[in-house]
Amino acid sequence: MAAADTEPYRREKSIQLRSSSSGLYNNLSVLVPPGRPLARLSTVHGASASVVSTTTDGLGSSHRQLPAREGGTALSTPVLTQAAWCVLPSRVLLVLTSQKGIQMYEADGSIMVYWHALDVAEHPPAEAVFARGIAAAGGRFVCVGTSSGLVLVFDIPPRGTNVTVSQVLEQHRDAITDIAAELGRAPDGAGDLVTADDAGTLCVWSSGEEFTLLSKIPAFGCTCSSVKLWNGLVAAGYGNGQIRLYEAASGALRAQVSAHARWIYALDLAPQTGKLLSGAEDSFVHVWKLSRNLDTDDVEIQHCHAECVTDTQVCGARFCDPEGNSFAVTGYDLSEIFRYGRA
Repeated sequence: MAAADTEPYRREKSIQLRSSSSGLYNNLSVLVPPGRPLARLSTVHGASASVVSTTTDGLGSSHRQLPAREGGTALSTPVLTQAAWCVLPSRVLLVLTSQKGIQMYEADGSIMVYWHALDVAEHPPAEAVFARGIAAAGGRFVCVGTSSGLVLVFDIPPRGTNVTVSQVLEQHRDAITDIAAELGRAPDGAGDLVTADDAGTLCVWSSGEEFTLLSKIPAFGCTCSSVKLWNGLVAAGYGNGQIRLYEAASGALRAQVSAHARWIYALDLAPQTGKLLSGAEDSFVHVWKLSRNLDTDDVEIQHCHAECVTDTQVCGARFCDPEGNSFAVTGYDLSEIFRYGRA
């Protein structure tokens, strides 16, 4: 790890929620449409997702609550596991996952475009069934993970509701925790999608008409809760507080750092600068800087900033701009979203 640097961020006006945030991995999504003053943020709690549209200064906001769909049975109210915006060249969708299935909405949450029910009958009664892990990939696909280790690839039309499952990726044996797509410029053969599971196994894929497996990074006895992919590097956060950097093409370990004292719940990456954001159970949020020199093949991770979110089990952390000059944080049972900007 490179020597520490200082890039101060200051606390800004918080965004109030109508409910709190559940203690789930990656429980915050942020959408900042280019050239628009409004940002959208989403977090889930129980059977509903909170979608907040807010001005960049946080002074004005509107709220929408999206319920989990029952899925044809009213025996129990399904619990949402994640909400994330998927940005495709032709459209932006808000995707919700739950114990019953996968819901896709227009970006503002006003219209449900598609519903995919999970086949609960195929699983033993004592086995938990849910979807989790959401990412756009390959220009027209949305990939969603499941508790059985499958990754469903949805082919998204430029408009309308004719969404189809085009492929099912079958490499994981444990529940999917997170999925991420390439955010920078991948070197040739490096792949553009990474999937992670509860055991800690990572799979790197190349998207196309058919997704193909490029490398499989074995587990080492610890859950991988969050992953990002940037310039052919996989950044992975683990339950032991470590962040590890791997080569996407080969799966080789390039760097590791003991980033947190407790379980990492969220990672995010600013694609234009290579800044990495990490949040964990230890109440800390850290900003790191990733760099790779394509001429010398050197990979570095540099610490830039530490923020203690007092008495908060951080469960979501996201940059609010592609440069990484601002970020937002959610915490378990916290009824607001904390915002930070460069001092």
